Amino acid sequence: MNPLIDFPQTPFESLAFDAIEPAHFMPAAEHWMNVARERISAITANTDTPTFNNTLVPLEFASKELGLVSSCFFNLNSAETNEDIQTIARELSPKLTLFNNETLLNEALFVRIKAVWENRNEESLDAESARLLKETYEGFVRNGALLEGEKRESLKSISEKLSKLSLSFGENVLKETQAFELHVADAEELAGLPEATIASAASLAQEKGKEGYVFGLDMPTYISIMKYADNAALREKMYRAYGTRAAKDNEYNNEQNIQELVNTRLAKAQLLGFDSHAALTLSKRMAKTPETVLSFLDDLKALAKPAAEKDLNAVQEFASAAGHQGEVKPWDFSYWSEKLKKATLNLDDNLLKPYFKIENVLAGVFDISAKLYGLSFTKNADIATYHEDVDAYEVYDKDGEFLSLLYTDFFPRAGKRAGAWMTSYRSMYTLEGEVVRPHISIVCNFTKPTADKPSLLTFNEVTTLFHEFGHALHGMMARGTYPSLTGTSVYWDFVELPSQILENWCYEPEALALFAKHYETGELLPKEYVDRIVESQQFMEGYATLRQLNFGYLDMTYHGLTEPMEGSVADFERSATADTQLFSPVEGTLSSTAFSHIFQGGYSAGYYSYKWAEVLDADAFERFKQEGIFSAAAADGFAEILSSGGTVAPDELFKKFRGRDPKVDALLRRAGIAA
Repeated sequence: MNPLIDFPQTPFESLAFDAIEPAHFMPAAEHWMNVARERISAITANTDTPTFNNTLVPLEFASKELGLVSSCFFNLNSAETNEDIQTIARELSPKLTLFNNETLLNEALFVRIKAVWENRNEESLDAESARLLKETYEGFVRNGALLEGEKRESLKSISEKLSKLSLSFGENVLKETQAFELHVADAEELAGLPEATIASAASLAQEKGKEGYVFGLDMPTYISIMKYADNAALREKMYRAYGTRAAKDNEYNNEQNIQELVNTRLAKAQLLGFDSHAALTLSKRMAKTPETVLSFLDDLKALAKPAAEKDLNAVQEFASAAGHQGEVKPWDFSYWSEKLKKATLNLDDNLLKPYFKIENVLAGVFDISAKLYGLSFTKNADIATYHEDVDAYEVYDKDGEFLSLLYTDFFPRAGKRAGAWMTSYRSMYTLEGEVVRPHISIVCNFTKPTADKPSLLTFNEVTTLFHEFGHALHGMMARGTYPSLTGTSVYWDFVELPSQILENWCYEPEALALFAKHYETGELLPKEYVDRIVESQQFMEGYATLRQLNFGYLDMTYHGLTEPMEGSVADFERSATADTQLFSPVEGTLSSTAFSHIFQGGYSAGYYSYKWAEVLDADAFERFKQEGIFSAAAADGFAEILSSGGTVAPDELFKKFRGRDPKVDALLRRAGIAA
C-alpha cells in the first residue's frame, strides 16, 4: 500500500509519516497528477455554459491530493532530506512544473475561465468567490494563457528550467554547509564561548571520532562564535567559511546558477509583457511597482544609513578603548557590539538564556495565543512525525472546536537546511459543506539540549520562535472556502505582518512574565532585565536596518534588470550594495551565492517585504499598546486579519483594523531612527 495514494486512517487525517518512504512519492505524485488531469478534462468536456460553479470550483479542488503529496515531499526535502529525496526532487520538480504549465496553458480550460470572467456581472457571486475568479483569471494571464504558438512552448521550457535551477541552487548551499567542519584541538582557542556551544562541539567531535571540538555552520553555532569567541582568528575563519558558501571554485559554486536564474526570470517576464521580473512579481503585491519599492528603500536608507554609521562608530570607539588594534572588521562587529551591549545595557545572551528554556518559551507563546485568541494546545504522541525531534499538537479554538494540527521541529541536524520557517502540509478549505482544517508546521534551528542542560534560547531565538509562530497562527486560524485564498495565501509583502507583529510581545513585561523563568530556580526574569530588554529594542537598530536594506537592494537590482545580466556575480553584488556597505569587501565572500530567500525560497523581488511588513506591524501594534497588549477588541480585530487570509484585499484588511492606511512613523519611533 502507498500511504500517499490510499491514505490510511490517522488522527485528524494527519500524514502517516511512520509509513511514508521516499519510494512512495513519485508514484503518488504521478497518480494524483493523472487524477487531476481527469478532473480538468471533465471541466473542459462540459458542454454547459461556463459558470463559476461548473468551472472555477472544480478547478480549485482538482489538485487537492497532489498538493498534499507535494507539500509533504518538499517540506521533507527542507527539513529531513537525504540522497534519495534529493534524487527524486530532481525528477519530480520538473514534472510538477510541466503539470502546472499544462494546466495554466490549457486553452480549452482558459476559454471557460475567460467566459466566466467576462460574464461575472451576471452571476451573484459573494466577495470570496469574486476574488477567487479575479485571482484565477489574472493568474492564468500572468502565466501565459494569452500567449500563442512558439511563445507558449517557450514559456513551458522556461518554467521547467527555473524549477531545476532553483533546486540546484538550494542543494549547493546545503552541501556546502554540511561539508564544512572546523576542528579545534586546543580548548584555549575557545575562550569566551558559552558552555553549551563548547559542549555541542565536543559532542560533534565525538560523533566524528575526533579529539577536541568540531564546529559546523549551523546558525546557532555560527552566531555564537561571531558573538562570543575571544579568538579573532576563529571568528574570521567562520566568517569566511559562511560567506564563501557556494562561492568557491568547486562543483557547488552557484554563480552560474544565479546568472541563469536572473536571466531566465527576465526572459519569462518579458515574454509575458513585463519589463522585468520585478515588474511581473510586484504587479501582484501591495507595492505594485518596482519604483514604489525602490522609493520605499531609499526613504528608509536616508534615515538608516546615518544611524548605522553612528552604530559602527560607537562599536569602533568601544573596541579601540578596550584594546582592539585597527579597524573593526566584519567578523569583529558582532563580538564588540555584544560587549558594548553588555557594558551599556548590562545585558547579554548568556545572562538571559537561563530564563528562556525552550519548553517555557513554547508554553509562553501558547499562553499568549490563548489570551489573545482563546486557543488551546494539546500534545498528541500518537500522531506520527518524520523525526523524533518533532512534536505534534492538536489546536482548538475558543469554542473548543478543532482548529488545526501543529508540528514543531526545533533542532539542527544533518539533512535539515539552515534558518527558520513555517510551512503548511494541508490548507484550510470547505468542500461540499465539510470544513477541512489545516495542518501547519514550524521549523527552526535552535541549540540542542545536552546531557546536563536543556535547550536555552538566546533572546534573538525567542523572537524567531514567536515570528514563526505568528505565521503558524495565520495558517491555523484560517477560515474560508477556497484553499488558494486561505491562511498564508496572501500577497507576499503582507505575509510577514502576522509573524512580525507577534515578536512585539517578546518586549512586553506583561507577556514576558508568562514564560521567562529561570530553568533551575523558576525565578521570574528580574524587572531590571526586562527593562534592559525593552531598551535593547533600539540597540544597533540603525545597523540592522541598513543590513536588511542591503539585501533588499541586492534583490531588486538582480530582478529589476531589463537587459540580461553580464559579468561576474561578485562585481554585480559589489555595485548593487555599494551604498549600503559599511565595511570594505572581503575577498572571496559573497551574499548572493547563498541568498536562498531570493534564489530558492520565493522571495525574488520580494525581500523588501520584511521592512514593508515592519511598517505594518509597528503601526498595527500601536493599537495594542494604546488599548492593552491583551485587549479583547484589538485581538478580535487582528483575528479577522489572521482568519481572512487572501479572501479580502490586504489594504482593506489593514484599513479596517487600524481605521486608516498604514504610516511609517511607528516603525521609526520603535527603531529610534526617526528624523
